[in-house]
Amino acid sequence: MKTHVPFTRIMLVVCAGLLAGAVARAEQEAAEPAVYDKLPVKEVTVFKDGHAYVLHEGALSTDAKGNVLLDTLPSPVMGTFWAYSARPEVALSSVVSSRDMLDVEQVSLSIEDLIKGNIGKTILIKESYKNETYQATILRVLEEPTAPSSLVSSQAQNRIVLLKAPDGTRALPVNQIQAITFLDEVNDTVRRKQQKDTLTLQLDWKGRQPEPKAAVGMAYVQRGVRWIPSYRVEIDGKGKAILKLQAYIINELADLNDVKMHLVVGVPTFAFQDVLDPISFQGITASLSGYFRTDNRTANAFSNAIMSQSVSSIENRAVSAAEIVNLNQGADQEGTAQSEDLFVFTVDQITLKKGQRMVMPLAEFTLAYEDVYWLDLAFAPPLELSRNFNNDRQMQLAKMFHAPSAVHKIRLTNTSDSPLTTAPATILKDGRVLAQGMMTYTAIGNKGDIKLTTAVNIGVKNANEQIGQTPNAAKWNNNSLSKIDMRGAVTLTNFSDKPVSLAVRRSVLGTMTEGSHDAVIKQLGNSYDGIVLEDGQPVWWNWCNWPSWWFQLNSIGQAEWTVELAPGQTITLDYHWHYFWG
Repeated sequence: MKTHVPFTRIMLVVCAGLLAGAVARAEQEAAEPAVYDKLPVKEVTVFKDGHAYVLHEGALSTDAKGNVLLDTLPSPVMGTFWAYSARPEVALSSVVSSRDMLDVEQVSLSIEDLIKGNIGKTILIKESYKNETYQATILRVLEEPTAPSSLVSSQAQNRIVLLKAPDGTRALPVNQIQAITFLDEVNDTVRRKQQKDTLTLQLDWKGRQPEPKAAVGMAYVQRGVRWIPSYRVEIDGKGKAILKLQAYIINELADLNDVKMHLVVGVPTFAFQDVLDPISFQGITASLSGYFRTDNRTANAFSNAIMSQSVSSIENRAVSAAEIVNLNQGADQEGTAQSEDLFVFTVDQITLKKGQRMVMPLAEFTLAYEDVYWLDLAFAPPLELSRNFNNDRQMQLAKMFHAPSAVHKIRLTNTSDSPLTTAPATILKDGRVLAQGMMTYTAIGNKGDIKLTTAVNIGVKNANEQIGQTPNAAKWNNNSLSKIDMRGAVTLTNFSDKPVSLAVRRSVLGTMTEGSHDAVIKQLGNSYDGIVLEDGQPVWWNWCNWPSWWFQLNSIGQAEWTVELAPGQTITLDYHWHYFWG
């Protein structure tokens, strides 16, 4: 005999079975609380601009689902975050970032914390404004659930503690308790809910039972570790220089424990360096020091030059002192390597906690050098414009040009196996400091200059005069312009007792036409395209109300000489130029 069972009853049985299974799984997962771990840093590549390529890797515990939970979330540059499974038989299926309320164990800092950390224990309680004490057992503290976005301290709320006393259960405001005495061993920690950004690496075990641990890794580019090079240059006065390179490392990213570190000479291109990767919730720029801030005044004047491979001179700019803490010099240098336009120094066994700084030697080599004397005579604004300046600007202009002077430099020939990078350079001779200058980027096989001091033994005089004017020499958009002919003379005297080789450059606004003593004449192009000089536009450039036709007819001219001056010798370098004015 067949018994008819209604379809609805069958479905109820099936649903009940599924529900029971789901409940069982949920209970199993609830019985195994989530364990959040830290993925250690294995390797880090540090750039001079404060970016770092960070590689994490390690074997971490898995949860009930076979996933790895991390209690830290990086703030990578857009598109640079990549996670992976370090075992080929286990695949990474996805990465999930979230903001979770985690139980964090902290030291008890208040009576309420001590009560929360010792639920079930018997204590003696003394209430405020009462002399007697009484014995009670802590049951629990009544409090509202903490909202996910709430960061309010527990002390800011008036909570109630339930106590089992001989006469019954007492409900006592925590702030009425003046003192407590523990009759048993005291637990001095408490677990609090704390909002944290977390990362879940979801793994595909391909049908196998998840193992207790999984080898995983992640890599990304983030601002937070920077290295600053510095040179010590010891010259012997005979053409030999011993260079010592050291590296300051500033770590504001994460704890580094026995990691391999690559220090890069060269500036990479991160097209999205100002865009936060979507895997993260917020950036960290605001929490970084001035060494990583591009809006810092010192960074603009000094640090940016070191961050880059600048060849321009900023030796006359004042910079503020930098505090670099020498914490650990116990690392072993592995060697150097070159990759396209980047050069890398590699060191092993670097241990540096977040917030610490380190200085360590990187390289030492001997280079040949020569003494070079250099005179750069910059151009002044046309008289027709400068006569309209106010008195303060007239005084500033007079100070700029009243006492030209030559400078003494050393010119290094880089025959080492690595480029010289842009960095501060302290020059010494016979154990005494001569000067501090700026080493500029010098490729292998090239030459680079470091300024020593003003060459006070070389006298310099520069005089200019107008020698002619041709009316209606040119026209531009119905403007009739005159040609102004100028003559100049640079008089040089060697007051030292040694012969001197001096390089001279005179720049003018206009067209340089000739120069004595085999001068090399150059035209740098139309000034409308920008002044093509090492130091950029002069400070007075924007004081001028330039006529529209000026940039069409006038360019920047230069005359360059290299002269040999015997002791006591005087020489005069003549030059001529013209410009148009109307």
